[in-house]
Amino acid sequence: MLDDQQLLRSFGRDGSEAAFTELVTRHVNLVYSAALRRTGGDEQLAKDVTQQVFTDLARKACSLPGRVVLAGWLHQATRFAAAQMLRTERRRHAREQEAVAMNISESHAAPDWAQIRPLLDEALDDLSDEDRDAVVLRFFEQRSLTEVGAALGSNEDAARKRVGRALDKLRALLMQRGLTTTSSALSAVIMANCVQAAPVGLTATVTGISLAGLTAAGATLSLWNIMTLTKLKIGIASIAVAASVATPLIIQHGKLSKLRDQNQSLQAQLDQAAQLAADNERLSNALFQSRATLSDDQRRELLRLRSEVGLLRRQTNDLARLQEENRRLRTARAADTDTSEDEEQEQWKQIAIVKMNDAKKTVLGMFLHAEEQPGVIVTNLDQMTKYLRNQDGTLAITNDFEFVYGGNFRALTNPASAIVIREREAWQHPNGKWFKAYGFADGHSEIHTEPDGNFEAWEKPRLPAPPSSSP
Repeated sequence: MLDDQQLLRSFGRDGSEAAFTELVTRHVNLVYSAALRRTGGDEQLAKDVTQQVFTDLARKACSLPGRVVLAGWLHQATRFAAAQMLRTERRRHAREQEAVAMNISESHAAPDWAQIRPLLDEALDDLSDEDRDAVVLRFFEQRSLTEVGAALGSNEDAARKRVGRALDKLRALLMQRGLTTTSSALSAVIMANCVQAAPVGLTATVTGISLAGLTAAGATLSLWNIMTLTKLKIGIASIAVAASVATPLIIQHGKLSKLRDQNQSLQAQLDQAAQLAADNERLSNALFQSRATLSDDQRRELLRLRSEVGLLRRQTNDLARLQEENRRLRTARAADTDTSEDEEQEQWKQIAIVKMNDAKKTVLGMFLHAEEQPGVIVTNLDQMTKYLRNQDGTLAITNDFEFVYGGNFRALTNPASAIVIREREAWQHPNGKWFKAYGFADGHSEIHTEPDGNFEAWEKPRLPAPPSSSP
């Protein structure tokens, strides 16, 4: 998995939308949680702060220092954005004073979250950058000490000492504000409560608007402007963006320019998304007639979704053509012994993107199946092939996945962590690590890595209970 620095370089150098989407996905909970605390629990204002922070990140990505700890930078950016917005709120001062008065405790017992929340971010602001980075990485992003050490340029033992000293300083700052507690109690309360899941759809919204904000400076991100924000359409939007970058670029040096031109042509086709709605008119009309019991708004929603599925299938056909060209070039390149290490890494990267794209399209098919046939549990690809075929009738994904859950997604406590499908077999990178693609109940997909190829321990807490026989 690429680290934050690699993703920042990819976005700053190449304008990679996939890289920026991954950065938002990784850190949106951290930013939203900090914003939520700083705005006194005002969810709408916290969303606005989150949007502002990632818009600033998209604008400043090229100018960030090479060794910046992105989590710490985002926490600071959230601080400034929240302060700026709160200045426009007339009752900010009264609310803060009231919250402080209600939550100051003279007890030496472990405080509850309601006491810590209004004081935490002010205390964090008074820490040094190094101490704040250590606290944010350890408790807010819940990284291991090994990961904290790597991010801070040290080892695990040094990270443990740094986190311990930073926590003691944070406790002392809270004591100055009237809150008495121990370091162990403080760490337990923060770890359990400081990160709240961002609202469903905020990742896609933040990514789309942040990247769209660069359009005035010359970026061409028109696809984001035509996607709406329903839960199902967020899944379609993320798949369309993944499809625009999923074309493998495993080519010889002499063919690189040609494939880039082809990819630019494909991007231009995305700008004509509105005109492609007619391609799926027959299917949309049939669905409209079959669901006569739906309200007018629901019918219009399904028709729009069908139009976007038609767009996705058209893009898939174009990608298949480019992939065939790339396969031919890979065969020709097999005799070339001068393959660079960078090209090999790019090859595996593109393979991983294609697998993630297939997993997303499969989960999308399950969403569409659930819309048309509520209560019918999906157990295999054959039940939903009509959602996964190209216009020429061929299957739009590789048939390498197995279903691990087919029940009601809305009934799950945490859809973002619940595995719906997974690859049947793991695949091994030349560096020896094993990889496997997964699709989750909220519509996203990811590649998971295990050094020894044993995925059972990682999968177990993410496998939902089998659905009941009733709808």
